[in-house]
Parts: sequence; C-alpha cells; structure tokens
Amino acid sequence: MKNYKVITPLFPTYEQTRAMMKAVAGYSVKAVRNMISAIQEQTGTPQNPVDWSEPDNWIKERLSGEDANIAWQIWNRDNHILNPRHSYGCYMFINNPLFDLMQTNEDGGWYPSEQGRLFLESDEATLRKLDDIEGMLQLLELLAGREQARRADLLPEWQAFLHQHSKFASPSSVKTTLYARLYNLVERNLVTREGMSYKITDAGRKWLGKALPERQTDPRKELLDAVKRYNAQQKEVLREQLATMNPYKFEHLVGQLLEAMGYEQVEVTKASGDKGVDVIGQVQVGITTITEVVQVKRMQNTITRPYIDQLRGALPYHKAIRGTLITTGKFAAKCAEAALFPGAAPITLIDGDRLLELLIENNVGIRRSNAVELLDVDLQLFDELEIE
Repeated sequence: MKNYKVITPLFPTYEQTRAMMKAVAGYSVKAVRNMISAIQEQTGTPQNPVDWSEPDNWIKERLSGEDANIAWQIWNRDNHILNPRHSYGCYMFINNPLFDLMQTNEDGGWYPSEQGRLFLESDEATLRKLDDIEGMLQLLELLAGREQARRADLLPEWQAFLHQHSKFASPSSVKTTLYARLYNLVERNLVTREGMSYKITDAGRKWLGKALPERQTDPRKELLDAVKRYNAQQKEVLREQLATMNPYKFEHLVGQLLEAMGYEQVEVTKASGDKGVDVIGQVQVGITTITEVVQVKRMQNTITRPYIDQLRGALPYHKAIRGTLITTGKFAAKCAEAALFPGAAPITLIDGDRLLELLIENNVGIRRSNAVELLDVDLQLFDELEIE
C-alpha cells in the first residue's frame, strides 16, 4: 500500500492545531463535527455575506447550546489564535488516524493521545515526523538550494513531488497546498517571507539537518550542501563586483533594478544639477502613481543622518514625495529613526546586504542555472498500473 504524503487539505499551523486540541478535549468527535457543520451551513448570499471577522459577536448570534460552547472554547484558547470559522482544517488534521493525535476515551470524550501530548509539548521527533508526512521537509529542501524563491519558482518541483507522493493533482490544489505549508513554516520561523519571496532561516537549516541524517542514504543532502556553498560563493562575487565597479555604472545598475521591481520612467540623472539625486522613477502605490528619487552611495563607510537630510531636501526639486538611499555599506544606528521621522517625507534605507537580496530576487546581475537535473522514480505510476 502506498504511503502518501501531503495529506491534509486546509492545512493549519501547529499553533492553531494545539489550540484546537486543547479546546475540544472532553467533547465527543461528533459534537465537534456538529459545531463545524453548524458554521458551514451559514453561507449567506452575495448581497448579504456572513461576516466572520468578530467571533465575540457571531458566536452568540449564530450558534447555541453545545455548538456555541465548543466555539467559545476554541476562540478563547491561546490568545484567540484560531477563529472557529477556520477550524475545519485543524479538525481534519487531528482526526486523521495516521497522525494519532487524538483518541476517544471510555466516556466518549475526545482527548490528546500519547502522541498528541508529545505534539502539544513540541517534541522534535514528533514534529519532524509530521513535517515529513505533510511535505514540509521537502519544501525546506527546495528552499535550502536557493538564496530565496517565490511560490512560482517552487511550483514545478512541488507539483512533481505531489505527482509522485500525493493525491493532490489539480492546479488549484497544488498552489493551495504549497501556500499552506509555507505559511506553517513561516509561523515556526523556519522560513522567512519578505514580499513575495521566501527564504530558509538558520533555524530551518538546522531543523532540516536533523531530519536528513535519518535518511543517510539520501544523496540529496550532499547536493544541497554543495549548492548552498556555491550560491554563497557567487553572492560574495556579486558583493565584490558592486564594491569595485564604476560609480556611474553602479547608478545604471540600480536603475535596472528599479525597472525589474516594477518602476516606470526610470531615469539616471546627470552628474551635476541633480541635488544629490542619482536615479528617478515612478511607482504605482494603490491607484496613485508617485515619483520616487534614489541616491546611490557605492562606499564601505557607514552612512550617517546628513545623507538622509540631504536626500529629503531634494524631494521638492523633483516633485517627489518619498526617497530611497542605497549603499553598499551600512547605516548608522540612528538612521532608521531619522528615515521615518514623524511629519517628514519617508526615506527607505537599503544597505549592502539588502541590495544583494534585491538584485538576486529580481534577477539583476545574476543568472539562474537549471543545469542540475534530479531524477525521481515515479512510484505512483507503478502502484497504479493494472493488469487486465
């Protein structure tokens, strides 16, 4: 029998799951399911949709008896971490016998099992087992081989993984399963998200490293380590290139970066008469197009507040309402406060490390190689072959 992975639809975070387990302890499985059904039956209409945003209000208005009691327990557990409206994913997760997180006692009540108690205590072996079954370790492996990645970058390999190991096959389910598991990893600080990009953290690498030794025969660990070392080396090559390139070419590189980030009418200013501004561009903010000015400092020294004041003073000259200061070096500690000074135009600060991240994220100054091709046997095909 095939051991499927990535099993739970509407996959929850582990913190939400813990809150659910503690809240429903002592109630019967049927009672919990009835509460969920009572919520799902209230669909509303397009003209009069149901507002689920305030459980303190809708629980007493729409539920009664045991349904209301269970919903209150869920909502008031662990600092309101789980809205009962969204408890179905947690229910499916803890009700799956494969995970063995809950058990029914002689009194008919539903309680955490021994495995469930280990889960509530954040036992590492228990969490890694769940991570493996639900595909989180696979996601960490995918991210470990990249500096950072958007969901679209991960989709092809995630879809291939699901094809081999899971019953999820539709394009929409591939996307939703990926997003839910990335969200779980972000909530646990194993992955960070900035904008549309995801990046594995040091804690995530350690977590993955503890899981991979359990599969010592898996050669992918050495491959991932080699990719990580190579990417780190290339990142330092890029850093050195930025530090030594012609200052005016550096300004044009920043202009290309702005265009890659969606800025329009990007213009690199001439060497004089620009009031200290090096690049000008327009960016869409909501329904409004605004002008933004950028000052570029290719220097290793620490940038101090006068540079911020100088750029802010140049905004009216260019009819701009905000600015960005980019340096290959660092900013002094008090610059962050000065950049967002109350009542003054905001100035975004981008230091050398953040500049590298933006260049890599937007594929400016780097090329992504797909030279490494991994072959995985399609075990699902062999399982599904039928002999007539």
